[in-house]
Amino acid sequence: MIGIQEIFDILPHRYPFLLVDRILEMEMGKRVVGIKNVTINEPFFQGHFPGHPIMPGVLLLEAMAQTGGVLAMRSAEAEGMDIKKKVIYFMTIDKVKFRKPVLPGDQVRFELELNKSRSNIRGFKAQALVDGAVVAEAELMAMIVDK
Repeated sequence: MIGIQEIFDILPHRYPFLLVDRILEMEMGKRVVGIKNVTINEPFFQGHFPGHPIMPGVLLLEAMAQTGGVLAMRSAEAEGMDIKKKVIYFMTIDKVKFRKPVLPGDQVRFELELNKSRSNIRGFKAQALVDGAVVAEAELMAMIVDK
């Protein structure tokens, strides 16, 4: 398990844009599972939508990407890369589907499989789930670059 302090060491994101609270499982170079506890105190709920709060889909995608970023950076570090001098950027988002809304009080589980790893490029098949039901899915690609 990777807690929030270690996530801070891996990703450059900070509140209010850090969208993964904990990594529950990780197989280097293969897969990762992370969670986000969604509370009514999230700043985006003020405007999305007043009286009917729903987590924005683009933030679900970002949370999936951040979870994949932890796997990509930790795996790169295990292969000898100095990740303190690196950052990971989104390249593509494909085959996005939003299945159900994510509401305050939900715990979102992000499950990602690494399906492409070439040089500094990483590709992922990603799902977001709430109570075992898929709420969003996508294929993501990112690049590890110098800061």
